[in-house]
Amino acid sequence: MPRVPRRPSDEARRGAYKPPGVDAARSRRRREDRLLALRRRNRDAGLFKRRREEPSLTPAPVVSPSDAAADATAPPPSSEPSSLPSSPPPADALRAAADAELEGLSEMVDKVWSDDAATQLEATVQFRKLLSDGKNSTMIKIIRADVLPRFAEFLSRQRPPQLQMEAAWVLTNIAASDYTLLVAECGAVPRLVELLESPDANIRHQATWALGNIAADMPSCREIVLDHGAVTPLLAQFKEDMKVSVLRTATWALSNLCFGKLPAEVQVKPILEIVSLLIHSADEKILADACWALYYICDGVEGGIQDALDAGVCPQLVKLLMHASANILLPVIMSLARISAGDDTQVQVIVEQGILPCLAQLLARNYPKIIKKQACLIVSNITAGSKDQIQAVIDADVMNHVIVLLKTSETDLKKEAAWAISNAASGGSSDQIQYLVSRGCLEPLCNVLKYQDVDLVYTCLEGLQNILEEGDIGKQRNESAMNPYAQFILENGGLDNLEDLQDFDNDAVYKLAMKLLERYWDEEVSDDANLTASKDHPAENVETVQPEDTAQPPVAASSVDGTE
Repeated sequence: MPRVPRRPSDEARRGAYKPPGVDAARSRRRREDRLLALRRRNRDAGLFKRRREEPSLTPAPVVSPSDAAADATAPPPSSEPSSLPSSPPPADALRAAADAELEGLSEMVDKVWSDDAATQLEATVQFRKLLSDGKNSTMIKIIRADVLPRFAEFLSRQRPPQLQMEAAWVLTNIAASDYTLLVAECGAVPRLVELLESPDANIRHQATWALGNIAADMPSCREIVLDHGAVTPLLAQFKEDMKVSVLRTATWALSNLCFGKLPAEVQVKPILEIVSLLIHSADEKILADACWALYYICDGVEGGIQDALDAGVCPQLVKLLMHASANILLPVIMSLARISAGDDTQVQVIVEQGILPCLAQLLARNYPKIIKKQACLIVSNITAGSKDQIQAVIDADVMNHVIVLLKTSETDLKKEAAWAISNAASGGSSDQIQYLVSRGCLEPLCNVLKYQDVDLVYTCLEGLQNILEEGDIGKQRNESAMNPYAQFILENGGLDNLEDLQDFDNDAVYKLAMKLLERYWDEEVSDDANLTASKDHPAENVETVQPEDTAQPPVAASSVDGTE
């Protein structure tokens, strides 16, 4: 039973016995919905709007999307003149000044709408300083003053030179609030895109930052930025002589633009050419954001997986699986998980690059649960492929760790481990199935039948079916009276779980469960049914099997057959 991300490989093999009640497309859509929810939960890690605060003489690095919340107040490198004071004023003094300026808001608005350039610049600087307090009430009052279109207009003013910079700064901070859409719709976006080609590096940096904030808000805002052709001039920012701080901002903005499904007119290959270089960066912030951009492309662009492979990203991605930082590891493993949802040829690329030994280490060591879940997801996608790929997983000693997780981990992680083992059991060879059974997979697989996940339970039943069929071959070979795997399932309580599936609210699961029960445990099921009938109707049972003149209690099943 295919799921997503997972390759629809070997469907012909599975189609031979898969009931028509299981809808592969529906299963794929359900899995995509789950992954979308996961991406949204990770959105705070991958997309992070940033305010720009009052500068100090000593520059601090730009906060990128992968930074923790603890870094959320760190200002970027300053573009202010070097005549600024050597240290920022105290926070109390800033708040007091902001409160005083707020009282004169009406006068500031008048200055912004004046015809004198110097007065316009003065008022814009006042607004920028007012916004530095980060108060929502201040933001609301400024927005109600209806000055955003005026600041958008200032973006096209080249005189005085500092006016563009200050206006872009103001819009950057408003775009970092809950009112981003107002910035996106006030006419600022096309002008910000034009500023990406400004001869002033500081203005280019500020425009990049503002566009990154707008793109990070919601799909409609991101589409406005993309519709105005921001990608090409943004890619032009990546030059060999870039400052690290500027490169961080540009990489972060690029990752925000890549989130979601890119329009067909956006050329992905030029983006990947840049990203394939950025994933070699020694700077963790640049590296993390580049990996997020790569994941978004693989996940949201048709043909994105093959484009990423053609860009040669796999060797470095696999290498980064052993990176010490969780901020790097999460987007890396999610990118590889998405690649593992490709076809057999695409998956073989990451197998040949040595991903399996890395996955074995991730599963065996004390990594966060989300990392282990993604590792299991990759394993399940590989084991859904060819027998050679299943064997590669076994040879790398990955399955031992997956089975341990299936036995001992939390429920959500057990489910991912169960997918990996069920896929291997449903598509493995005779020797591979014997290996899985010898490592103790049967009992935990039977426990998976208690879950309410239709697709997972059905795939698990497929795996058990393949294991039981292999047991039949062993029974014939050894001339045994009983299928050894069926006997094991019976002795370890698995039969009860199978019988409970007769009440499962899915026809495909019910039919396959009944097929297995009738084929391998028909005698036990019949005995249970007779025993239940004898308990429900004792007098009738006695009357049908005993002479009328014999006074005895209800008899056991052996007496029903006429034995003593």
